[in-house]
Amino acid sequence: MLQTRAHSHLFSRHRSLEIIAVPPNYSELLPEKLLSILKKCSFTKHFRQIHAQMIVNSIDKPNHLLSKIIDLKNFTYASLLFSQIPEPDDYAFNVMIRSLATTWHEYPLVLHLYYQMKFLGIKPNNFTYPFLFIACANLLEINHGRAAQSSVIKVGLNVDNYTSHSLITMYARCNELGYARKVFDEISEKDLVSWNSLISGYSKLGYAKEAVELFGELKDAGFEPDEMTLVSVLGACGELGNLDLGRLVEEFVVEHKMTVNSYIGSALVSMYAKCGDLASARRIFDSMAKRDIITWNAMITGYAQSGMADEAIVLFHGMGGEHIDPNKITLSGVLSACASIGALDLGKHIDKYASQRGWQHDIFIATALIDMYAKCGSLEDALKVFQEMPRKNEASWNAMISALASHGEAKEALSLFKLMAEEGGYARPNDITFVGLLSACVHAGLVNEGYRLFDMMSTLFGLIPKIEHYSCMVDLLARAGHLYEAWDLIERMPEKPDKVVLGSVLSACRKLKNVEIGEQVMQLLLMLDPQNSGNYIISSKIYENSNRLDDSARMRMLMRQKGVTKTPGCSWIEIKNQLHEFRAGDGLHQDSSEIHDVLNLLYDDLKREGYVPKISE
Repeated sequence: MLQTRAHSHLFSRHRSLEIIAVPPNYSELLPEKLLSILKKCSFTKHFRQIHAQMIVNSIDKPNHLLSKIIDLKNFTYASLLFSQIPEPDDYAFNVMIRSLATTWHEYPLVLHLYYQMKFLGIKPNNFTYPFLFIACANLLEINHGRAAQSSVIKVGLNVDNYTSHSLITMYARCNELGYARKVFDEISEKDLVSWNSLISGYSKLGYAKEAVELFGELKDAGFEPDEMTLVSVLGACGELGNLDLGRLVEEFVVEHKMTVNSYIGSALVSMYAKCGDLASARRIFDSMAKRDIITWNAMITGYAQSGMADEAIVLFHGMGGEHIDPNKITLSGVLSACASIGALDLGKHIDKYASQRGWQHDIFIATALIDMYAKCGSLEDALKVFQEMPRKNEASWNAMISALASHGEAKEALSLFKLMAEEGGYARPNDITFVGLLSACVHAGLVNEGYRLFDMMSTLFGLIPKIEHYSCMVDLLARAGHLYEAWDLIERMPEKPDKVVLGSVLSACRKLKNVEIGEQVMQLLLMLDPQNSGNYIISSKIYENSNRLDDSARMRMLMRQKGVTKTPGCSWIEIKNQLHEFRAGDGLHQDSSEIHDVLNLLYDDLKREGYVPKISE
């Protein structure tokens, strides 16, 4: 049954309109004069005065009054006025339906009025259905939309372009792209809006490849893309990592002298960021004359997701200079940046900021807080956020399971998984859940439990293990010393192993002095990641530990021949909300001399205590 919000005043016929006193000469005005003044009216107070005079002079023009009060955006007065029309016609209904759908976003009431029209025997028309489908799209009421489409076909309105456009949007929003494409294909004379509706649907639902293909068809059909087209295509380019097409879109914008407004600018920033070209993203960002919160969020999120946490945080602090208030998306992006570099103080500040605005229980912010606290070492705070969440989704359960796993709390992670499976409601374990669980097994060395969970994925939950799950199992077996089992699993993986899983096996080979497996892993790693200095160094150590000194020297020589140098270590420390970055041997920090003096004192204390460094490490 259709659920609608109670608006007792909308259809009530028991309240009378307030008649406001007006100057005496108003009563002498002719109806035409009153209507002329009504058109120029810009305040509800004046509207009430004119309405009062129309009632006094028995001037019955409800349609004029209704459309004007809607222009004034007075929902309460419009609702009351509509409810007091004795016999509203299709015009009155359509004016209300359009306004409810586009101005007030009261989508349940759109459906209510539509069915009331039909009950009263008033036929909906081409001014009704487009806004009805918009309401169905926003409510995800696919069944009501399909029923209305049947009525559209019966009365021959399926040839109306506006109705077709809204139908495409409705089906796309309801994840019924097959039906959306069918409506599109049946349009005899497609216009740009038709193409845009379908391209946007494909892009927003994650069908980026199809969106780009449809964009090509649009150009072949002789249409020139507009702003809406380009925003949708840029979103698809970002998802696909199609930097070449993204650059062509920017060239098109420049060549056609299109204004890089918030929509185009934000789409370009987001596309470049997702494609890994942060320099171009920042170039677009800096060139924009006016930046709104969407643009700032695109740049901050781009930095955070690309591992450029420092830049994300600096940009976040710069928002205040342009009087832009952060929203929930901003906070989620900055919390991600805080998590990646351990900026706990700033993370706590954001937690407080969110609480002050009543956002602390927002599912996205709370999940980001769990991740941030866990990665900054404060598991207790992460648990507190999780326990206080009134509603949890898969992401929040997964964040907490992963937090427990990374802190070595394997038993607690497994217990939480059991609770999720039993009491999670709509939050069912997914691929990411099992990555967290298998990671917990890796940290605790639970080989048998790892095997059980790996099998459970497919047998109980119908999930096909991905490379991430195989990687966890390989890591688990390698760390537990089961190198031959680990190598056997590598050979049975549905995809080629990545450099992370191979690196963990190579490290285990070094620890266990297993040259046989180590050499096989070595060959794969040097093909996959030839510029990683660690692979050469570990390989050299494996040979050295087995007294194959010539092979050890050969690996170091190969490293020099390929021009591979060891990446210096990097660390951060946060003091009074300011981040300090250190790289091994750089000496660039303003207090570097004092820092080295303290380190030398510590080293002297270590030697006095009998500490001997392990040079081989």
